[in-house]
Amino acid sequence: MSKIEPIHVIGGGLAGSEASWQIAQAGVPVILHEMRPVRGTDAHKTQGLAELVCSNSFRSDDAETNAVGLLHQEMRTLGSLIMAKGDANQVPAGGALAVDRDGFSDAVTAALEAHPLVTIERGEITGIPPEEWSSVIIATGPLTSPALAEAILKLTGETSLAFFDAIAPIVYRESINMDIAWFQSRYDKVGPGGTGKDYINCPMTKEQYDAFVDALIEGDKTEFKEWEANTPYFDGCLPIEVMAERGRETLRHGPMKPVGLTDPRNPDVKPYAIVQLRQDNALGTLFNMVGFQTKLKYGAQTGILRMIPGLENAEFARLGGIHRNTYLNSPKLLDPTLRLKAMPRLRFAGQITGCEGYVESAAVGLMTGRFAAAERLGHPIQPLPHTTGLGALINHITGGHIETIDEGPRSFQPMNVNFGLFPPLDRAPKAEDGKRLRGSAKALAKKKMLTDRARADLAMWLAAATMPAAAE
Repeated sequence: MSKIEPIHVIGGGLAGSEASWQIAQAGVPVILHEMRPVRGTDAHKTQGLAELVCSNSFRSDDAETNAVGLLHQEMRTLGSLIMAKGDANQVPAGGALAVDRDGFSDAVTAALEAHPLVTIERGEITGIPPEEWSSVIIATGPLTSPALAEAILKLTGETSLAFFDAIAPIVYRESINMDIAWFQSRYDKVGPGGTGKDYINCPMTKEQYDAFVDALIEGDKTEFKEWEANTPYFDGCLPIEVMAERGRETLRHGPMKPVGLTDPRNPDVKPYAIVQLRQDNALGTLFNMVGFQTKLKYGAQTGILRMIPGLENAEFARLGGIHRNTYLNSPKLLDPTLRLKAMPRLRFAGQITGCEGYVESAAVGLMTGRFAAAERLGHPIQPLPHTTGLGALINHITGGHIETIDEGPRSFQPMNVNFGLFPPLDRAPKAEDGKRLRGSAKALAKKKMLTDRARADLAMWLAAATMPAAAE
């Protein structure tokens, strides 16, 4: 038996399984606590570890021009169990990595059960772990048991963990047409951290507004699942289509009110309505559509939102949605190594930290496991470069956003990895002959430059890190 004190991991989903693997591979014993089958959930069907309860797809495996594909590659480089078993149980899906769900879960479960430093204990953890557990990772996901969620709430002082996420769409800044839109705060007000020109404003005529309202009312909408039915809206945010249904002028007197704003190109004509976008991350690469939370289906959203002048060619880092979720206000509550500031022996991993998607959850689990193992072994914890996929994702979770410019709701929301989370390039991509690229050629070249930079920086980070990469 190892003399090193074990690390406890609560939750046997993708994040908890990956964290446990990374800890064990570093030579530290780990006890993995999974409440199934002692206590089930509304979504899981088996007692297997790393069960996929929705899509079987890990999305694009293109590491050259896709952010999630880059994340796949980085995780493979760091000895990810989830990626290894995903690759071993792959099913045909074009350029995506899709897996046989049962085979994948069985393989992850078998690997952890066979590891000499992993102990799996079945049973629910109903409160804050006992003090003698000196290092704990909580990776309980969006379906965290009510008892544990309540205990976390009391510890953090937050008012809610489970709520309907009324998520507004997020637009890539560079895809907004600034020949139509302009920067200005309402009444040029300079708020905390603001300049008086903190919003991008997209103006509408009466005809454009009426057509937009009609499209919202007629658009296809998602329905709530039965177990979501009694969950409250977060911050009282109503979907834009619900507001539109309450009266044609409701939006124009709500999030689309035009008062206090003047189009500098046409100062004598008052827009009938205005859509505002607020900076969403510290890099200024992503802008959130203010008050535009929606339960429109994704297919309807893209077409309707591009009816807005200035957004006719908008590209979205994330579309809007409303669903039950459980996550922390991580930038406020967690430190850069994902420790809870109020109780540093606790770390968090996976969706509860505010990431979205299977791959992202496993990626955060991977790094949380490495952080915890390094701490247990007395090794220095090297911060990840924000230029890598892993680093950009953790930076988003632990502080790569802005609080808010005004009195609106907090800006931190769960998100998939995307290139908008990466620091901008220090030079624009150019053709081989040195000429400027345009359109799709420029976008493709930019993505390749971002992934090339990420690979180089991850390699330098690995070379400098005291803790070696996990074994295959």
